[in-house]
Amino acid sequence: MNDLLRRALADANLTEVGVAARLGVDPKTVHRWVAGRVPYPRHRTRVAALVGREEADLWPYVAVTNTPVEAPVIEILTTYPHRWAVPRPVWHQLFRAAQDKIGILAYAGLFLAEDTGIMRMLAQRAHEGVSVRILLGDPDGSCVAERGSDEGVGESMAAKIRNALVHYRALRDVDGVDIRLHNTVLYNSIYHADDELLINPHAYGIAASHAPVLHLRRAEEGDTASTYLESFERVWSGAFPMA
Repeated sequence: MNDLLRRALADANLTEVGVAARLGVDPKTVHRWVAGRVPYPRHRTRVAALVGREEADLWPYVAVTNTPVEAPVIEILTTYPHRWAVPRPVWHQLFRAAQDKIGILAYAGLFLAEDTGIMRMLAQRAHEGVSVRILLGDPDGSCVAERGSDEGVGESMAAKIRNALVHYRALRDVDGVDIRLHNTVLYNSIYHADDELLINPHAYGIAASHAPVLHLRRAEEGDTASTYLESFERVWSGAFPMA
């Protein structure tokens, strides 16, 4: 029984026969509506108008069911089980597509520094007006020393950074490229081009190359990608220029 409809008809001084006559349907049809059957949308609209109510007042469960649900924003484009599993073209495409800014936050980022094609691309994008900001770990910092200890590689972590710095120095004099060193606990390496990011979450005792990578895209303020972009800016603000 649809008591909401029954009471609305009574309040409007309408009978089932009267409603049937107004709508041009069989009285038995209106009786079935009162008994609980849901009318077709066109009939619901006309009945609601007859009794001066909203459809949701008479068939609230139908209104909820039919309410359009906003499609979820897809933030995570794909995932990779390890950083080394990310195809080389993905890195190239990420930086090539940048229109405004490129950001690299890591301890060493040696795998990028040793890629001549990516190094040339970063210089080219800077020449084309893209801001390129590179954040590497301070090899003399306490956080790098601790990370080397956690991974069981000792001084090798600092040595890897010094090796990477030799490569990155080729970009130091390129207009539009800014390289800084940071001494922070790095929970994630962040590689971004405008609103698209590759995030390499760090896992205790696991080398970054063996940790997973998330491919994200910033869709709106406050989403997942925005959190990582804010983290990048926080590290950047506390870093110092490479000597």
